[in-house]
Amino acid sequence: MEAPLQTGVVLGVMIGAGVAVLVTAVLILLLVRRLRVPKTPAPDGPRYRFRKRDKVLFYGRKIMRKVSQSTSSLVDASVSTASRPRMKKKLKMLNIAKKILRIQKEAPTLQRKEPPPAVLEADLTEGDLANSHLPSEVLYMLKNVRVLGHFEKPLFLELCRHMVFQRLGQGDYVFRPGQPDASIYVVQDGLLELCLPGPDGKECVVKEVVPGDSVNSLLSILDVITGHQHPQRTVSARAARDSTVLRLPVEAFSAVFTKYPESLVRVVQIIMVRLQRVTFLALHNYLGLTNELFSHEIQPLRLFPSPGLPARTSPVRGSKRVISTSAADEPRETPGRPPDPTGAPLPGPPGELVKPTSLEAPSAPLLSRCISMPVDISGLQGGPRSDFDMAYERGRISMSLQEETSGVIQAAPARTPTQELREQPAGACEYSYCEDESATGRCPFGPYQGRQTSSIFEAAKQELAKLMRIEDPALLNSRVLLHHAKAGTIIARQGDQDVSLHFVLWGCLHVYQRMINKAEDVCLFVAQPGELVGQLAVLTGEPLIFTLRAQRDCTFLRISKSDFYEIMRAQPSVVLSAAHTVAARMSPFVRQMDFAIDWTAVEAGRALYRQGDRSDCTYIVLNGRLRSVIQRGSGKKELVGEYGRGDLIGVVEALTRQPRATTVHAVRDTELAKLPEGTLGHIKRRYPQVVTRLIHLLSQKILGNLQQLQGPFPGSGLGVPPHSELTNPASNLATVAVLPVCAEVPMVAFMLELQHALQAIGPTLLLNSDIIRARLGASALDSIQEFRLSGWLAQQEDTHRIVLYQTDTSLTPWTVRCLRQADCILIVGLGDQEPTLGQLEQMLENTAVRALKQLVLLHREEGPGPTRTVEWLNMRSWCSGHLHLRCPRRLFSRRSPAKLHELYEKVFSRRADRHSDFSRLARVLTGNTIALVLGGGGARGCSHIGVLKALEEAGVPVDLVGGTSIGSFIGALYAEERSASRTKQRAREWAKVCVVERGSPTLGASCPRGRGGASGLLLTLLT
Repeated sequence: MEAPLQTGVVLGVMIGAGVAVLVTAVLILLLVRRLRVPKTPAPDGPRYRFRKRDKVLFYGRKIMRKVSQSTSSLVDASVSTASRPRMKKKLKMLNIAKKILRIQKEAPTLQRKEPPPAVLEADLTEGDLANSHLPSEVLYMLKNVRVLGHFEKPLFLELCRHMVFQRLGQGDYVFRPGQPDASIYVVQDGLLELCLPGPDGKECVVKEVVPGDSVNSLLSILDVITGHQHPQRTVSARAARDSTVLRLPVEAFSAVFTKYPESLVRVVQIIMVRLQRVTFLALHNYLGLTNELFSHEIQPLRLFPSPGLPARTSPVRGSKRVISTSAADEPRETPGRPPDPTGAPLPGPPGELVKPTSLEAPSAPLLSRCISMPVDISGLQGGPRSDFDMAYERGRISMSLQEETSGVIQAAPARTPTQELREQPAGACEYSYCEDESATGRCPFGPYQGRQTSSIFEAAKQELAKLMRIEDPALLNSRVLLHHAKAGTIIARQGDQDVSLHFVLWGCLHVYQRMINKAEDVCLFVAQPGELVGQLAVLTGEPLIFTLRAQRDCTFLRISKSDFYEIMRAQPSVVLSAAHTVAARMSPFVRQMDFAIDWTAVEAGRALYRQGDRSDCTYIVLNGRLRSVIQRGSGKKELVGEYGRGDLIGVVEALTRQPRATTVHAVRDTELAKLPEGTLGHIKRRYPQVVTRLIHLLSQKILGNLQQLQGPFPGSGLGVPPHSELTNPASNLATVAVLPVCAEVPMVAFMLELQHALQAIGPTLLLNSDIIRARLGASALDSIQEFRLSGWLAQQEDTHRIVLYQTDTSLTPWTVRCLRQADCILIVGLGDQEPTLGQLEQMLENTAVRALKQLVLLHREEGPGPTRTVEWLNMRSWCSGHLHLRCPRRLFSRRSPAKLHELYEKVFSRRADRHSDFSRLARVLTGNTIALVLGGGGARGCSHIGVLKALEEAGVPVDLVGGTSIGSFIGALYAEERSASRTKQRAREWAKVCVVERGSPTLGASCPRGRGGASGLLLTLLT
C-alpha cells in the first residue's frame, strides 16, 4: 500500500515542476519579443487615451491642488486689500471646480406616507350587541349601571334580577312631579322626553332619551341609599312614542350592599366623582355658574350659644338640648346669625363678590399647605384588592411630611396629662384632649378651665358622631382635633389636594370660589355651626373646588382624610352620612341638571358622531381620547385634531345649529359628559349671564380658527394637515406607551428619566408588567381579571397627570394592554445604530393601532449628531413625528437593576434640569412646549444672539425654534449647538466668510414649510 502512494506523490511533484518551467519560458519569450518590436509612427490627427470627462476631472483636481493652500487665507483677518481681488478669482475657480466635481451618492429622500385607515376611519358597526352572548336588555343596563360603581359580573347579574319591563304608550308619563324618585330607567325601544317647567309654567323638553340611554339622577339614588328619599319636585319624563323601558329599583342596591358592604364606599365615591367631574365641570368651568350650584337654605345646628346669650346657660347642656331636637329628620327652624363678638361688620349674603386681595392679603393669617407624598396602604401590595382598597387609593390618601417645618396644625395624642395650647404661625390654636383642671387657655367660649374645655371637646365629638351616625364613638378617639381659627384665617385654598373634614362648632366658615376668567371670588355659602365642609374633596380625591376662610373667630373639629378613611374602613356606612351632607347642600337646579347631563361612554373605534349629523349636544371629555377627521369633497380623509381630558367638543356646531363639520371617533375607551341642546337652552333662559360665557367660548373657537387659517403655521410640527379646528395631536396626553426597537435600548433607564422629567409638570405614574403583578397580584393580567384591571388603570389616569406604560420586549398580554390604553406610542431606538425595524414593531404593523406613533432616537451626550433619520422613517409606516434626544451618560451605563434603582433614587431627589432633552420631551407630551421664532433681516442676526443669551440667563428653555432668512440660520445653529455662546462663535466664523464675499447664499437659505416660499419658516426641534 505504501509503495504505490509514494510513487503517486513523486509523479505529482514532477508534473508540477514541468508546468512551472513551461510557463516561465513562455513569459520570457513574450517579454523579449515585445522589446524587439519597433514603434509604429502615430497616424494623422490627435488620439486621446481617455474620454473628455476624465480629462476635465484630471484638470479639475489639478486646479484644486493649486488653490488649496490659498483658501485658508481667505478667512484670515490680516488679508491685505491688494491681494483680495486675486483671492476672489481663486475662490470663484474653486467653486466652479467643486460644482463640476461634485460626484457623490444621492441622498435618500423622505417618502411621504398617508395615515393608515385605522387612524382616520371609525368602525362601521355601532355597539357589540350582536357579538355578545348577553341579552340586549342586560347590555343596556350594564352600559348605565356600570359607571355607578364598576360592579363586577356577579354583583351586576344580581342587580339584573330586580329589573322589570314597563311598556308605555305615546304621551304616557314614566314619572312626574310628586311621584317617588327611586328607580333607574333605561330605554330599550322608542323615545322618551325629559321635561322641566319653563318660566311660563309650560313644560319644555331638555333631553331626548333614545334606545340605550337612561333617565336617572345619581343624587336621587344617593338619597335612597342614605335613607332620605324625596318625591319628584320639578322633573318629569314622558314617552314621545310607544316605548319599552327597563326599570331597576334603587332598593336593589341595598341587598348588594348587605352582602358586599365594602362596595358601598366605592359606589358612593363614584357618585361623588360624577357629581364633581360631570356636573360641576360642565356648569362651573364652562358655563361660569358659581353660587347657583349650592343651596343657601340649610338649617344649621345650634351647637353652642353665642357670647350674647346669658352666661348661666351651659354650653354643654345647650348642645345636648339641640341634639335631642335635631337628631330626627324633622325640619328645623333657622336660627338667627350670631353677632360678631369683635364688633366687626359681618360679610354680606352668599353670592357677594370679593376682590382677590381680600383672600390673598398678606396680613391675613394662613394655614400653610404641607408637602404630601403617597403612602403604601395595607392591602395594596401583593395581591388582588377589595373595593374599599380601590376607594382608599381613589381618595389619594397621603401622609404629611415635614409638618413641623411647614407650619401645619399638628396632631396631638388622644389623651395627654395637661392641656396644650399651641399658637401656630398661621394664627390657629389647637386644643388637644386634656384632664388637668389647672390648665387654662383662651378659646371662643371664654376662659373655661381645662376640664370644661375637655367637656366641650367631648360634647362636640358626640355631636359629630351622631351627625355621621358612628355606632362606636371610640372610632373618633385620636382622630379628631379641636381648632380655633382667628378672623381672616384661610383654612384651605381652592386647588388643595391634601384636604380634611371640618365640623363647625362656633362661628362660621365662608366658602369662596374663584370666578372663571375673572380675578374675583364669589361667596358660595356660609357653613354654620353643625355643618361639615370638605366632604366632597375627601370622598373623591379631587382637588378642593373652593376656598375656606374664617371671616371671624371660628372653632371647628378637624378630621384628616386618612383618619376619615380609617373610620370608614371600620364602619363603611359612615360614607352615607358624609355623602348626604353633600347632597343636601346642592341646589334644586343642580338636581335638575343631574337628570339632564349624561355620563356616557364610547368604546375604542366607535364614532361619537359623524360628519353631517345633526348637532344636538356638546361633549366634555372626562377621560380617554377622541380624534376628529374631515372628509373632503374628493373623498380624501384628513386628520383635524385630537381631544383629551377636559376638552370641549362640538360646541361651535351646537351653538350655531350647524351640521357636524367632522367625524369624531374614540381612539380608546372614552368617558364623556353630554350636555344636550335643550338643557343648554333651559340654562340660558334661567340664567341669562350664561350667554356671555357661551359667547366667550364661541369667540375663542372662532378666533383660533382665524389664527390657524391666517397664521404662518399651516400645519403642526407633527405632519397634521391644516384645518379650521386644528389642534396639536400630541398635546394633552394622559397615557403614553413606550415601545423599544430592539433589546439593546435601555428601557428601564429611559422610563425613569422620562418619569423624572414629567414629575416637574404633574403627578406621573410608571407602570410595567412587574409593577402590575406586584400591586394587583400574579393573576392581574389574566383575561378573567380584565374588567377589574381596566377599572384600576382608569382610576390611575384620573389621579395622575400622565401615566407611562412600559411594554414588554415581546407581544405579551401586557404589551397589548399598553397599546390599547395609549394616547400616543413612543418607538424608542438607538440613533448610533443601523436603522432597523424591530420584531415587535413588525407585529405592531399588522394590527390596527389607532394611537399616534412617534419615533424617538437616543444619542449619546458627547456623540455625533443625528444622521440617517430618513432611513429610520422610510422603513416604517406613517409616524406622526420623530424626535432626537441627547441623553446623559448614566442612561447608557450598564448596571444591575438594584444599582440602577439606587442611582435613580438619588436622581429623583434632585430637581429635573429644565434644559435637558428629557424635559423638552416631557413638555412636548404634555402640551407645554416653548417655541421661539426669529425674524428676518441680516442686521437682526446679532440681536437674535442677544435674545438667546438673555433667555438662557433667565432660565427659559426653548423647545422649538424657527425663523425667516437670517432668523432661520441663527435658529438652525442654536438647534444644533443648544448654547448661545457656541451659536455666537459659529455665527462669527460664518460672518468672517461674508467679509470676503458679501451676500452669502446662506442669507436666503430659509427652508420653507408648506406655503411661504423663500420667506417660509424653518421649524426645528432642538436636539
